[in-house]
Amino acid sequence: MSHATRIIAGAMSGTSTDGVDVALVRIDGRGLAMRAELIRHHHRAYDAALRCEILESRAAAAIGLDSLCHMGRLISLTYAAAVNEALVAAGLCADDLACVAAHGQTLFHDPPRTLQWLDPALLAAETGCAVVSDFRRADCAAGGQGAPLVPFADWLLFRHESLTRVCLNIGGIANLTYLPAGGSLDDVIAFDTGPGNCISDWLCRTSAPDGPGYDVGGQRAMRQRPVDRIVEALLANDCFARRPPKSTDGPAMIQAWKEAHSSLSAQAETPPCGPDLLATAAEVTARSIARAVADFLPRPPDQVIVSGGGTHNGAIMARLRDLLPVEHLRTDDLGIPSAAKEAVAFALLGAATLDGEPANVPSATGARRRVVLGAVTPRP
Repeated sequence: MSHATRIIAGAMSGTSTDGVDVALVRIDGRGLAMRAELIRHHHRAYDAALRCEILESRAAAAIGLDSLCHMGRLISLTYAAAVNEALVAAGLCADDLACVAAHGQTLFHDPPRTLQWLDPALLAAETGCAVVSDFRRADCAAGGQGAPLVPFADWLLFRHESLTRVCLNIGGIANLTYLPAGGSLDDVIAFDTGPGNCISDWLCRTSAPDGPGYDVGGQRAMRQRPVDRIVEALLANDCFARRPPKSTDGPAMIQAWKEAHSSLSAQAETPPCGPDLLATAAEVTARSIARAVADFLPRPPDQVIVSGGGTHNGAIMARLRDLLPVEHLRTDDLGIPSAAKEAVAFALLGAATLDGEPANVPSATGARRRVVLGAVTPRP
């Protein structure tokens, strides 16, 4: 390989808290000329007890120091196992990697305060690789939200000379990146639109603690109609009207749901049932995305390119196609598996860090300037 070509393992665990996705990515070039080729995608689920501990700490917004350290160790060991399994599956070894670019697990996000929990030294020791981590703080230090950070990669991977595109990721939170036809990185608009799967997942975990933890395929939501009064009450929350740059987090969206639901269900003669609420949550997700496109983008896109776990929720996707009547694609159609997309993005961010290249997008995060993201832990 030439000095400008390297393999980086991007590792990501999102707000859905289901586990760690690893993307082994061959990256050529540097800065805004980088090109990426996915070699292998691998997912490792969190242990059930660890997932429960993460979700409980996020819901409470508080945790004891002993538990915090214990959880950080388990998260880091899960990251390491996921990276090592990906390397074995691809027939590669640690010496083949320039670094592991690891996002860490978001435990709290209320800019400029944000915490993506990971022990990079432990991850480096367990994988034998240098680690780039803690990507959000430099942007926050420059006055930004620290999110979203994926727009840098969205522009590299999906920009088009003649088509205006919206890259839409529906994880626990939904976020979009607007890529105007032929536009530069400075023309990008990106922000969190509101809930993705977080409300639906919370409803499923609450009603059936021993179940899968999500509405499989959106099947339960598709059997009922949304409760319009709850949809309207939730969409009246100030967070949806606030202009970008903006970001949010799952616990904030779940709290907004609880407030809207409790104030209205108390007035109802017959409280809505589980499937009604799942249909309502799916409607809130779709409507908030469509509203963001209408209110905050200069023009409708020619294409919407969707990724994330929400692509498997039929209720969300059907409503999105109704509300945004343009061509809908998945990142899979353009060569990047939906589940791998954000891990690929962090591989590109890690490459930029190693090169000393700024990778935040101030028009998206609100930062005062472009900055180099991430901290480097050397190969042990």
